[in-house]
Amino acid sequence: MKKSLLIYCALLTFSTGCETAQQVLNNLPASTGGVNTTQIAAGLKEALTIGTQNSASRLSAVNGFFANAALKILMPPQAQKVESTLRNVGLGSVVDKAILSMNRGAEEAAKSATPIFVNAIKQMSITDAIGILRGGDFAATNYFKQKTTAALTSAFQPVITSSLKKVDATKYWGDVFTVYNRFSKEPVNTDLSAYVTQRAIDGIFHEVSLEEQKIRKDPAARVTDLLKTVFGSPVAQTGK
Repeated sequence: MKKSLLIYCALLTFSTGCETAQQVLNNLPASTGGVNTTQIAAGLKEALTIGTQNSASRLSAVNGFFANAALKILMPPQAQKVESTLRNVGLGSVVDKAILSMNRGAEEAAKSATPIFVNAIKQMSITDAIGILRGGDFAATNYFKQKTTAALTSAFQPVITSSLKKVDATKYWGDVFTVYNRFSKEPVNTDLSAYVTQRAIDGIFHEVSLEEQKIRKDPAARVTDLLKTVFGSPVAQTGK
C-alpha cells in the first residue's frame, strides 16, 4: 500500500511541483485530517457528478441558455456586421428567429451532456483527485476541460447539429446569410454547428465551475456525508 501511494505521490510531484514524493507521503496522513486517498477520489467524482447533473439540468430546460444573460448564444463576432445590416433594412425578425433557434438547439443538446460527463468522471485517478483537491478554486473544472473538451466536442457536435436541424436553426441561419449576401460584396460563410457546439460546451463548463465553487466554499452545498468529509478536510481547505 505504501509503495503504491509513493508511486501516486511521485506522479503528483511531477504534475503539481510538490517538494518531493517522499515528503508528500510523509505529510499525507496529517494533512488530510484522516481522509484517505480513496475517499478523496470518491468525493471528487461525486462532486463533479452532482455538479454536471445540476448544470445540464439547468441548461437543458426551456430558456436555459436563451434567458441566461451570461450564456445566451448570440451571433458570432464575425457576423455582427451581418446582424446590424439586416436589422437596419427591416429584417430583424429573421435574425431574432436565428438567435432563438441557436439557443433552443443548445438547450436540446444539453440533455445529453450528463452521461458524457459522468463517463469522463469515471476515468479520474486517485492522483488526479488529490491534485484537484489541493488545487485552486477552479482546479476540478480546469482539469475537466483539459481532459474532456476534445471528446465532448466530438460527441456533442452531432447532437447539436441534429438539434439545430430539428428547430430549423440551420434554415434560419441560411436565410440570414442568403439575404445579407445580396447586399454584401464579401459573402459570409460561418459554420453554425461548430460555433453553437463550442458555445454550448463553454456554457456547461461555466455552470460546472459555479457548482464547484458552491461545494468548495459553501458547507450547505455538500449534500452528502462524503462531500462534507472530503471538502471539509484540512487538505481541501488549505491545499496542504
